[in-house]
Amino acid sequence: MAGGIEEVTKPHEAFDTILLLDFGSQTSHLILRCLRSLNVYTEMLPCTTKLADLSFSPKGIILSGGPASVYDEGAPHVDPAIFDVGVPILGICYGCQELAWRASTDNVAPGEAREYGHTDVTILKADGSDHVNQLFEGLGETMHVYMSHFDKLVKLPEDFVVVASTQNSEFAGIAHRTKPIYGIQFHPEVSHTPRGIEVLKNFAVNICKAQQHWVMRDFIEHTISHIRKTVGDKAQVIGAVSGGVDSTVVARLMKEAIGDRFHAVLVDNGVMRLNECQEVQKMLQEHLGINLTIIDGAKIFLDRLKGVTEPETKRKIIGNTFIDLFEEEAIKIEKAAENTPNAGKVEFFVQGTLYPDVIESLSFKFSATIKTHHNVGGLPARMMNGQGLKLIEPLRELFKDEVRAFGRQLGIPEDLVMRHPFPGPGIAIRIIGEVTPERVAIARKADHIFISMIKEAGIYNEMAQAYAGLDTNRAVGVMGDGRVYGYIIILRAVTSTNFMTAEPYEFDFGLLKRISRRIVNEVDGVSRVTYDITSKPPGTIELE
Repeated sequence: MAGGIEEVTKPHEAFDTILLLDFGSQTSHLILRCLRSLNVYTEMLPCTTKLADLSFSPKGIILSGGPASVYDEGAPHVDPAIFDVGVPILGICYGCQELAWRASTDNVAPGEAREYGHTDVTILKADGSDHVNQLFEGLGETMHVYMSHFDKLVKLPEDFVVVASTQNSEFAGIAHRTKPIYGIQFHPEVSHTPRGIEVLKNFAVNICKAQQHWVMRDFIEHTISHIRKTVGDKAQVIGAVSGGVDSTVVARLMKEAIGDRFHAVLVDNGVMRLNECQEVQKMLQEHLGINLTIIDGAKIFLDRLKGVTEPETKRKIIGNTFIDLFEEEAIKIEKAAENTPNAGKVEFFVQGTLYPDVIESLSFKFSATIKTHHNVGGLPARMMNGQGLKLIEPLRELFKDEVRAFGRQLGIPEDLVMRHPFPGPGIAIRIIGEVTPERVAIARKADHIFISMIKEAGIYNEMAQAYAGLDTNRAVGVMGDGRVYGYIIILRAVTSTNFMTAEPYEFDFGLLKRISRRIVNEVDGVSRVTYDITSKPPGTIELE
């Protein structure tokens, strides 16, 4: 059987959908999050998407911001055909300039002063059709907004009226006289525009008439129905689990859909958290009734990592080794089922890809390899091409907070739903430098102390992710009457709603000191503890 990504009914075929065309803005994903928080389903595609290639009819279209200048050679532009679809359009920042530039190239030029940060917008009532004032309906006469631009509209496009202005931008908000087309120069999607979500709601709900029916209960029923339809009555499905919320939700969903024909596989790669395999086994098998196989691959993983220090090489070694063991297990599972009521070929591979992974591959001009993601890349490619399996990704339209809501609906315990993410390559990418059994043991024990203490302090759920990493450089310390030369532990804790951006958690300093003291006292080989306060961007959440 030829491998491929199994095509099941997409959410945009079942839910009213707003289409977001991305021009490369760092905040495009926030537009998605705002609208989905209003229960309006939204999908993002590159700004270069051709209307003819679109497989669904959106209720409205949003043009995002972006770093380019519309008048530059090579600047991105939308397919002109979108203006003939007849659905409402909202241009944000660069998107607003795109609307004006298309009307006349003289309408956009560099501004005399850059406008970055907070400013106040004056909302203007314009004469004309009823629709022209709908974007700012209910928002009063002024609103506090966040600007981030240098280019600006210097002329009002023909057939448009002004609906908002600032001291620096005369045309901060525009609306077409007869068509539901709008442009705003500020960013409604960021928290620095406190009432920005009301602008987006006015557009999506009041202007586009999109139904607010993107709710997890309906999505679960829709997903289970289509998994059953896709897999059929006989086929077996395999999937990797790690104990994290994503893979657990996928496993619980597959169990609900096809019962014991789903086979969860946990590969112990030797770089997991303390007691991870035992805890995952207890939760998945005993509490959730999931068909689970555990593969002990610790020695082979650690042997292959000897002498390796480059982060991307570590990831690839772990990924390839994982595939080697996983492929062997897939064959065993199929053979074991031959003479049972579940007899059938292993035809599908399921994984917990989330929407941020998809966005990173779709975002306009996305090119640099920041890291090889454990949910995209080698595993599905080899399983599909080598074993002839089809790929199912039931969570690929969801953000992390939506996955957690999904998990609650499926009856997964709250402590597991709120468990912090753990990367596929495990502790190996939380050790800066070569991975050895000694260093894994040190990082694992330090991490256990760190997580235990933040749970005891009642602040675990205030963080999106936290862990202790290890710097293989050494620092001098003093213990008792002697000098020691030990490793440096790096504590990392961040807050985030979507994991595309993150801020360091602001600890009580006394708690940080107590955590540091315990780690140094209880973990042999450690002489120093630091706390990483780098935001994402520029940093990443993981060390490597």
